[in-house]
Amino acid sequence: MSKIGKLPVAIPAGVTVTVAPALVTVKGPKGELKQDYNENVKVEVKGSEVIVTPANESKAANAAHGLYRNLIHNMVVGVTTGYSKSLVITGVGFRAEVQGKLLVMNLGYSTDFIAAIPEGLTVATDAQGKVTVSGISKQLVGEFCAQIRKLRKPEPYKGKGIRYETEVIRRKVGKTGVK
Repeated sequence: MSKIGKLPVAIPAGVTVTVAPALVTVKGPKGELKQDYNENVKVEVKGSEVIVTPANESKAANAAHGLYRNLIHNMVVGVTTGYSKSLVITGVGFRAEVQGKLLVMNLGYSTDFIAAIPEGLTVATDAQGKVTVSGISKQLVGEFCAQIRKLRKPEPYKGKGIRYETEVIRRKVGKTGVK
């Protein structure tokens, strides 16, 4: 049995969790999220907690047990406080700006990169090259940040590129020029 799966998910005030066959819906002050789940787990709302239990003793049920408990927990946190990730763009002339529902980035190539901001996310930029992506879905925030970072990964010699704010790039020494 999963250590994480055994923990109940606390439902804070102002949040409602509805369990339908194969669907969990979480509504809160910031919005609404839905998540499908398979027949290997049972999801129940008891009082102010959500309990996830494996439906049987199979390996697939034990694997899904902790997964769906954590997904429901992430949904509850998302509709109450939300999620946010910050990216830092480093490089001479590298910049990003939001134009309506588009994120326009100049990353040292001859053309600009234009990324459509998905529905449910908000993106903010500042003059120092910091891009902050926030929303209620942890998966959507992480996926959009990963797609932006993939456009120009940080390189270890000059440190140019797009990195997460908490990410540390190990710098390498370049050519010395001495034989």
